[in-house]
Amino acid sequence: MTLDPALKARIEQQVASHDVVLYMKGTPKMPQCGFSAKTAGMLDSLLAGDFAAFNVLEDESIREGIKQFGDWPTIPQLYIRGELVGGCDIVTEMFNAGELHDMLGLEKPDRTPPEIEISDKAAAKIREFLDAYPGQHLHFSVAADWDANFNIGPRQGHEIATEAAGITILMDLASAQRAKGAKIDWVETVQGEGLKLDLPGAPPPVRQMTPAELQQRMNAGERVLVVDTRSEADRNSRPLEFARPLDAGLMAELKDADPALPLIFLCNVGVSSQAVAEHYRKQGFAEVYNLEGGVQALLG
Repeated sequence: MTLDPALKARIEQQVASHDVVLYMKGTPKMPQCGFSAKTAGMLDSLLAGDFAAFNVLEDESIREGIKQFGDWPTIPQLYIRGELVGGCDIVTEMFNAGELHDMLGLEKPDRTPPEIEISDKAAAKIREFLDAYPGQHLHFSVAADWDANFNIGPRQGHEIATEAAGITILMDLASAQRAKGAKIDWVETVQGEGLKLDLPGAPPPVRQMTPAELQQRMNAGERVLVVDTRSEADRNSRPLEFARPLDAGLMAELKDADPALPLIFLCNVGVSSQAVAEHYRKQGFAEVYNLEGGVQALLG
């Protein structure tokens, strides 16, 4: 199937628009698939957002055309100075090997193993688990949105290895940089037991704000953005003039908003807004709140 000449010219213009161009699902701040998120996260860690990204989900012709254009069947796709580099797996390999840094004219990456602390109780549980998988290794990953995971698997060869409590932990380059100073413990709660992780470099956790505290900050004229995550019907039945609905327009604004802007999320009872607040915390906003009790507590 021949690529339409007009579409080909359009893609050529996009590829030439910037030294680094990423075709992905979603946007760097709001990716819509894990592979796109991982690739955009690696680029952002190197270029601090200084690259062009095209959301293929917004244009079906680009989504299919880019596959023909580079003879590459999957998304994401990375182009550097007009040349196709590849997809997520290739970019990940090049990133961990330092080859992507070379291609971008950057210094070799710091591969110093991070210092990680594991409590005695957590170490005992991890060893017990590893004993059930002889010949396998403990892998630790921290994604760009700071979601952390432990996995058991073979050594790939590109990992950075660190030792803690007599346990070897393997990480990719990006995870190793985010894992600096991590503390791993084993906790038992009413919900069950499991590993507890503290990442000092992660954005601050979502904090709860009472209706009285919200009123006080607004009365003081502080710069805050109150975001209403309720449905349109709920907003119409109990409107809040000082809050902005989380619609497409606001989501677009938040992609490029000042990360120091305090965000306060609310819903009917303060439950669903917690999840939305957590999403924006992971986007790098430094001060994120959830309104405790929601509109029900605010208006009674």
